[in-house]
Amino acid sequence: MLTFVIFMLILAMFLVLLRASIGPSLYDRILAVNVFGSNAALLIAVFTFVSGRHELLDIALTYALINFVGNIALLRFFSFGSGSHKESDL
Repeated sequence: MLTFVIFMLILAMFLVLLRASIGPSLYDRILAVNVFGSNAALLIAVFTFVSGRHELLDIALTYALINFVGNIALLRFFSFGSGSHKESDL
């Protein structure tokens, strides 16, 4: 059963990469990269469960947090530009 879950996660990651490469808009591509990062964190968590090495769960949570913060930063960059706005405009 866990082999099937790992296979489906890898398949979903492949399909999301395909979506990121042919996405119709920039925001669709950013969303696909976000889903890829979430699936990668989930894959690490499943591997942690299978291997019994619980210290890898901290790595999965850290990766998910970095993925979230990175996507917020990308969206702010593409929404507001490269820093041409003042702090009071944000």
